[in-house]
Amino acid sequence: MTFPVNTISLNDGTSIPQVGLGTYRLEDDDAYRVVSDAFVAGYRHIDTARIYQNEAGIGRAIRESGIPRDDLYITTKLWNGDQPKARDAISSSLDRLGLEHVDLYLIHWPAPQRGTYVDAWKQLEVLQEDGLTTSIGVSNFEPEHLDAIAAVSDIVPVLNQVELHPLFQQKALRAEHAKRGIATEAWGPLCHGSVDLAAEMPTLVNLAERYSKSIAQVILRWHIQHGTIIFPKTSSKERLVENIALFDFELNAADMGEIDGFDAGRRLGTAPADGNWD
Repeated sequence: MTFPVNTISLNDGTSIPQVGLGTYRLEDDDAYRVVSDAFVAGYRHIDTARIYQNEAGIGRAIRESGIPRDDLYITTKLWNGDQPKARDAISSSLDRLGLEHVDLYLIHWPAPQRGTYVDAWKQLEVLQEDGLTTSIGVSNFEPEHLDAIAAVSDIVPVLNQVELHPLFQQKALRAEHAKRGIATEAWGPLCHGSVDLAAEMPTLVNLAERYSKSIAQVILRWHIQHGTIIFPKTSSKERLVENIALFDFELNAADMGEIDGFDAGRRLGTAPADGNWD
């Protein structure tokens, strides 16, 4: 059984499936297995990165799926140390994926200490012109980083992929995205897997029971109704199905407001200014 997924329109005239599969910390063989299972469940949007070291496994799953390339949405990312050589980096990613182009290429972190992300953005523009990626965007960028890009470029990132979940809702940044025409994509949409959701937000148990859904589905549906693009990660077939079965129910306004009230400004991952690994 496959599940339908909404799409979100992007500022360059393209669209992206609102639900995808995250592959962080999946090694090649596991990535192959999980992505293959995801395709069977109806996923068509896969998020990876050079630093995840699983592009080859994902590429194998793509090749063996039999799914037409135009039906897939593949994202990968430019790593910090590769910012001065974006063309070499994307070419290597495409070789591992076995693709002629990706649908979305992101600057993974601004890594502002390096002073190279603005030039990297200009390189991404050329990669887009040359057809190596359909769309270009950023990840973990704050408004000052978006400002620095805007000062040298008229091309606005199609989206910014950031940490976003009920405990860290990034309301000011989401408003900034809306003002600039940038879509918001959430990594760690279920609190990065490091939080006991029922213990931290016990009223979610009642919400899940009321909608006959899991707590995870309630949270993911909250993201969906806020217009956020999500790509929860799992290696379980059961969870793969659960995480995409989000379009047969709707949270009412009061329940949306209740989850909105969980915001604690609590970042669970790395702050953008600190994401400066080699």
